[in-house]
Amino acid sequence: MSLADKKYLDIVKEILDEGFYEDSNRTGIPTYKLPHKIMQFNLEKEFPILTTKFVAFKTAVKELLWIFKDQSNDVKKLQEQNVHIWDEWMMEDGTIGTSYGWVVKEYDQIDKLIEALKNNPQDRRMMINLWQIPHLAGGALAPCCFLTMWDVTDGKLNCMLVQRSGDVPLGVPFNMTQYAVLVHLLAHVTGLKPGLFTHVINNAHIYENQVDGMRTQIERENEAYAAPKLWINEEIKDFYDFTIEDIKLIDYKHHPSIKMEVAV
Repeated sequence: MSLADKKYLDIVKEILDEGFYEDSNRTGIPTYKLPHKIMQFNLEKEFPILTTKFVAFKTAVKELLWIFKDQSNDVKKLQEQNVHIWDEWMMEDGTIGTSYGWVVKEYDQIDKLIEALKNNPQDRRMMINLWQIPHLAGGALAPCCFLTMWDVTDGKLNCMLVQRSGDVPLGVPFNMTQYAVLVHLLAHVTGLKPGLFTHVINNAHIYENQVDGMRTQIERENEAYAAPKLWINEEIKDFYDFTIEDIKLIDYKHHPSIKMEVAV
């Protein structure tokens, strides 16, 4: 069994067994929730992606590159790649406004991080922060995964992701995989090895209409597969040269998808 399945399903079971029923939230769909859930993975040993259901790895990586490499807010650029996860939040101008990639670009956050990792790796201020208060109102959606904090220890790149709100059935599997990829990419272009990836979820919730799907996934726990391997094109030396073809999974075995509703 992959460690990702075990740690993730432990949180799912805890929410279903002990979660607080909350019928007042932005979406209007009640949730079961718990605060402060944490998963940690050693990326040198295993790549974290669920096998107890299919996770659309390529779609997740395309969104990751759209945010951090392209630093875009243009939903049409995702649609051109057959990625439609932002369609429901697209504004009249075809963008998501001052959210995500726009904020990365506005404050030159990737270049500053790479510069620090290469030239001042013991800097304790290395972070990417998407929660920029002056620009929150101009975005289609306040960022969920809003903060990454970076550390270099013993030649290894460690990352802590802070997620203010985590849709555990749908969002969290995407996010854990995306940011693990980001650690690998940044480690590669800065001459480091991937280290710890710690995923902190402030509000971990399961929507009421997702409970049956989660119980189906729990039933597969004893039939989970081993984790796949991540392959990245080692010939790429510049972060901005990565494409979706340079990032692949090897031997990703998984159970079928589980259809669940997205709360908008």
